[in-house]
Amino acid sequence: MKVIGLIGGMSWESSAEYYRIINETVRARLGGVHSAKSLMWSMDFGEIERLQHHGDWPALTGEMIAAARRLEAGGADFLMICTNTMHKMAADVSAAVSIPLLHIADPTAEKIKAAGLRKVGLLGTAFTMEQDFYKGRLAEKFGLDVLVPEAEDRAKVHEIIYRELVAGIVKDSSRDAYRAIIARLVDAGAEAIIMGCTEIMLLISQADSPVPVFDTTEIHALAAVDLALGDA
Repeated sequence: MKVIGLIGGMSWESSAEYYRIINETVRARLGGVHSAKSLMWSMDFGEIERLQHHGDWPALTGEMIAAARRLEAGGADFLMICTNTMHKMAADVSAAVSIPLLHIADPTAEKIKAAGLRKVGLLGTAFTMEQDFYKGRLAEKFGLDVLVPEAEDRAKVHEIIYRELVAGIVKDSSRDAYRAIIARLVDAGAEAIIMGCTEIMLLISQADSPVPVFDTTEIHALAAVDLALGDA
Protein backbone atom coordinates (compact mmCIF):
# COMPACT_ATOMS: atom_id res chain seq x y z
CA MET A 1 0.00 0.00 0.00
CA LYS A 2 1.32 3.43 -0.95
CA VAL A 3 1.47 6.19 1.67
CA ILE A 4 -0.97 9.03 0.93
CA GLY A 5 0.27 12.55 1.70
CA LEU A 6 -2.59 14.93 2.39
CA ILE A 7 -2.24 18.71 2.54
CA GLY A 8 -5.24 19.56 4.70
CA GLY A 9 -6.71 22.01 7.14
CA MET A 10 -8.37 24.10 4.43
CA SER A 11 -10.66 23.64 6.23
CA TRP A 12 -10.24 20.81 8.74
CA GLU A 13 -13.99 20.19 8.40
CA SER A 14 -13.50 18.78 4.91
CA SER A 15 -10.10 17.26 5.73
CA ALA A 16 -11.84 15.14 8.36
CA GLU A 17 -14.18 13.89 5.61
CA TYR A 18 -11.18 12.96 3.47
CA TYR A 19 -9.71 10.95 6.34
CA ARG A 20 -13.02 9.22 7.00
CA ILE A 21 -13.75 8.36 3.36
CA ILE A 22 -10.23 7.11 2.66
CA ASN A 23 -10.08 4.87 5.72
CA GLU A 24 -13.62 3.53 5.40
CA THR A 25 -12.93 2.65 1.75
CA VAL A 26 -9.62 0.92 2.50
CA ARG A 27 -11.34 -1.13 5.22
CA ALA A 28 -14.19 -2.05 2.85
CA ARG A 29 -11.78 -3.13 0.11
CA LEU A 30 -9.23 -5.00 2.22
CA GLY A 31 -11.52 -6.23 4.99
CA GLY A 32 -10.87 -6.72 8.67
CA VAL A 33 -9.46 -3.72 10.46
CA HIS A 34 -7.31 -2.42 7.61
CA SER A 35 -6.85 1.34 7.26
CA ALA A 36 -4.90 3.66 4.99
CA LYS A 37 -1.24 4.50 5.37
CA SER A 38 -1.28 8.28 5.33
CA LEU A 39 0.34 11.49 6.47
CA MET A 40 -1.44 14.83 6.80
CA TRP A 41 0.02 18.30 7.09
CA SER A 42 -2.83 20.45 8.38
CA MET A 43 -2.74 24.20 7.81
CA ASP A 44 -4.07 26.92 10.10
CA PHE A 45 -6.95 27.98 7.88
CA GLY A 46 -7.18 31.38 9.58
CA GLU A 47 -3.80 32.23 8.09
CA ILE A 48 -4.69 30.74 4.70
CA GLU A 49 -8.03 32.56 4.49
CA ARG A 50 -6.40 35.91 5.29
CA LEU A 51 -3.79 35.47 2.56
CA GLN A 52 -6.44 34.36 0.06
CA HIS A 53 -8.60 37.42 0.59
CA HIS A 54 -5.55 39.70 0.44
CA GLY A 55 -4.60 38.10 -2.87
CA ASP A 56 -1.17 37.05 -1.61
CA TRP A 57 -0.87 34.00 -3.81
CA PRO A 58 2.96 33.94 -3.77
CA ALA A 59 2.90 33.52 0.02
CA LEU A 60 0.25 30.84 -0.29
CA THR A 61 2.33 29.03 -2.89
CA GLY A 62 5.27 29.05 -0.49
CA GLU A 63 3.11 27.56 2.26
CA MET A 64 1.85 24.81 -0.04
CA ILE A 65 5.32 23.93 -1.31
CA ALA A 66 6.63 23.75 2.25
CA ALA A 67 3.80 21.40 3.21
CA ALA A 68 4.41 19.19 0.17
CA ARG A 69 8.11 18.92 0.96
CA ARG A 70 7.37 17.99 4.57
CA LEU A 71 5.09 15.18 3.41
CA GLU A 72 7.62 13.95 0.87
CA ALA A 73 10.35 13.96 3.53
CA GLY A 74 8.00 12.07 5.85
CA GLY A 75 7.62 9.20 3.39
CA ALA A 76 4.52 10.01 1.32
CA ASP A 77 4.41 8.23 -2.04
CA PHE A 78 2.05 10.77 -3.61
CA LEU A 79 0.32 14.01 -2.65
CA MET A 80 -3.19 15.37 -2.66
CA ILE A 81 -4.35 18.90 -1.85
CA CYS A 82 -7.58 18.61 0.16
CA THR A 83 -9.20 21.72 -1.29
CA ASN A 84 -10.17 22.87 -4.78
CA THR A 85 -9.11 26.51 -4.43
CA MET A 86 -5.50 25.78 -3.56
CA HIS A 87 -5.08 23.84 -6.79
CA LYS A 88 -4.38 27.31 -8.16
CA MET A 89 -0.74 26.53 -7.33
CA ALA A 90 -0.86 22.82 -8.17
CA ALA A 91 1.74 23.10 -10.91
CA ASP A 92 4.19 24.89 -8.61
CA VAL A 93 3.66 22.32 -5.86
CA SER A 94 4.14 19.44 -8.26
CA ALA A 95 7.34 20.95 -9.64
CA ALA A 96 8.78 21.36 -6.14
CA VAL A 97 8.69 17.66 -5.21
CA SER A 98 9.63 14.37 -6.86
CA ILE A 99 6.43 12.47 -6.00
CA PRO A 100 3.16 12.71 -7.98
CA LEU A 101 0.31 15.08 -7.19
CA LEU A 102 -3.22 13.71 -7.63
CA HIS A 103 -5.11 16.73 -9.00
CA ILE A 104 -8.67 17.05 -7.70
CA ALA A 105 -10.15 18.13 -11.03
CA ASP A 106 -8.92 15.11 -13.00
CA PRO A 107 -10.87 12.20 -11.46
CA THR A 108 -13.92 14.48 -11.27
CA ALA A 109 -13.74 15.30 -14.97
CA GLU A 110 -13.14 11.66 -15.86
CA LYS A 111 -16.33 10.63 -14.03
CA ILE A 112 -18.32 13.36 -15.76
CA LYS A 113 -17.08 12.26 -19.17
CA ALA A 114 -17.73 8.59 -18.34
CA ALA A 115 -21.33 9.56 -17.59
CA GLY A 116 -21.62 11.03 -21.10
CA LEU A 117 -22.00 14.60 -19.85
CA ARG A 118 -20.27 17.70 -21.14
CA LYS A 119 -21.95 20.91 -19.92
CA VAL A 120 -21.47 21.33 -16.18
CA GLY A 121 -22.28 23.92 -13.54
CA LEU A 122 -19.46 24.75 -11.12
CA LEU A 123 -19.98 25.76 -7.49
CA GLY A 124 -17.01 26.75 -5.34
CA THR A 125 -15.23 29.68 -3.82
CA ALA A 126 -15.14 32.89 -5.84
CA PHE A 127 -11.50 32.09 -6.62
CA THR A 128 -12.44 28.72 -8.13
CA MET A 129 -15.50 29.97 -9.99
CA GLU A 130 -13.98 33.17 -11.37
CA GLN A 131 -10.33 32.36 -12.07
CA ASP A 132 -9.15 30.09 -14.87
CA PHE A 133 -6.89 27.61 -13.04
CA TYR A 134 -9.80 25.19 -12.47
CA LYS A 135 -12.30 25.96 -15.24
CA GLY A 136 -9.48 26.10 -17.74
CA ARG A 137 -8.21 22.65 -16.80
CA LEU A 138 -11.69 21.16 -17.15
CA ALA A 139 -12.12 22.77 -20.56
CA GLU A 140 -8.67 22.32 -22.05
CA LYS A 141 -7.76 18.86 -20.73
CA PHE A 142 -11.21 17.25 -20.74
CA GLY A 143 -13.32 19.26 -23.18
CA LEU A 144 -15.97 20.21 -20.64
CA ASP A 145 -18.17 23.29 -21.06
CA VAL A 146 -18.20 24.94 -17.63
CA LEU A 147 -20.96 27.27 -16.44
CA VAL A 148 -20.69 29.37 -13.29
CA PRO A 149 -23.47 31.23 -11.47
CA GLU A 150 -24.20 34.90 -12.07
CA ALA A 151 -22.29 37.43 -9.94
CA GLU A 152 -24.87 37.70 -7.14
CA ASP A 153 -25.14 33.93 -6.86
CA ARG A 154 -21.35 33.53 -6.89
CA ALA A 155 -21.12 35.96 -3.98
CA LYS A 156 -23.73 33.98 -2.04
CA VAL A 157 -22.00 30.63 -2.68
CA HIS A 158 -18.66 32.11 -1.55
CA GLU A 159 -20.14 33.77 1.54
CA ILE A 160 -21.78 30.55 2.75
CA ILE A 161 -18.53 28.64 2.35
CA TYR A 162 -16.39 31.12 4.30
CA ARG A 163 -18.88 32.26 6.94
CA GLU A 164 -20.53 28.92 7.62
CA LEU A 165 -19.22 25.70 6.11
CA VAL A 166 -15.54 26.09 7.00
CA ALA A 167 -16.72 26.52 10.60
CA GLY A 168 -18.97 23.45 10.45
CA ILE A 169 -22.16 25.56 10.38
CA VAL A 170 -24.90 24.01 8.26
CA LYS A 171 -28.13 26.01 7.80
CA ASP A 172 -31.35 24.99 6.08
CA SER A 173 -31.62 28.51 4.66
CA SER A 174 -28.20 28.13 3.02
CA ARG A 175 -29.19 24.76 1.60
CA ASP A 176 -32.26 26.42 0.09
CA ALA A 177 -30.06 29.15 -1.39
CA TYR A 178 -27.78 26.56 -3.00
CA ARG A 179 -30.77 24.64 -4.34
CA ALA A 180 -32.05 27.81 -6.04
CA ILE A 181 -28.62 28.54 -7.52
CA ILE A 182 -28.36 24.98 -8.82
CA ALA A 183 -31.80 25.32 -10.40
CA ARG A 184 -30.68 28.46 -12.22
CA LEU A 185 -27.58 26.69 -13.53
CA VAL A 186 -29.75 23.84 -14.78
CA ASP A 187 -32.06 26.35 -16.47
CA ALA A 188 -28.95 27.76 -18.18
CA GLY A 189 -28.16 24.31 -19.59
CA ALA A 190 -26.05 22.56 -16.97
CA GLU A 191 -26.31 18.77 -17.32
CA ALA A 192 -24.52 18.19 -14.01
CA ILE A 193 -23.19 20.12 -11.01
CA ILE A 194 -19.61 20.01 -9.73
CA MET A 195 -19.36 20.59 -5.99
CA GLY A 196 -16.07 22.37 -6.52
CA CYS A 197 -15.37 23.22 -2.90
CA THR A 198 -14.59 20.41 -0.49
CA GLU A 199 -16.97 21.79 2.17
CA ILE A 200 -20.06 21.89 -0.06
CA MET A 201 -20.69 18.19 0.58
CA LEU A 202 -21.46 19.18 4.18
CA LEU A 203 -24.48 21.15 2.92
CA ILE A 204 -25.92 19.55 -0.21
CA SER A 205 -26.20 16.12 -1.79
CA GLN A 206 -27.75 14.51 -4.84
CA ALA A 207 -31.18 15.00 -3.26
CA ASP A 208 -30.76 18.76 -3.67
CA SER A 209 -30.21 18.73 -7.45
CA PRO A 210 -32.37 17.71 -10.42
CA VAL A 211 -29.21 16.75 -12.36
CA PRO A 212 -26.25 14.55 -11.35
CA VAL A 213 -24.00 16.00 -8.66
CA PHE A 214 -20.26 15.30 -8.61
CA ASP A 215 -18.75 15.69 -5.13
CA THR A 216 -15.07 16.50 -5.54
CA THR A 217 -14.27 15.54 -1.94
CA GLU A 218 -15.54 11.99 -2.29
CA ILE A 219 -14.24 11.53 -5.84
CA HIS A 220 -10.77 12.78 -4.91
CA ALA A 221 -10.61 10.61 -1.78
CA LEU A 222 -11.70 7.49 -3.67
CA ALA A 223 -9.15 8.18 -6.41
CA ALA A 224 -6.46 8.35 -3.70
CA VAL A 225 -7.48 4.92 -2.43
CA ASP A 226 -7.30 3.53 -5.99
CA LEU A 227 -3.80 4.90 -6.33
CA ALA A 228 -2.69 3.77 -2.89
CA LEU A 229 -3.91 0.20 -3.47
CA GLY A 230 -2.60 0.01 -7.01
CA ASP A 231 -6.01 0.05 -8.67
CA ALA A 232 -5.29 3.12 -10.80
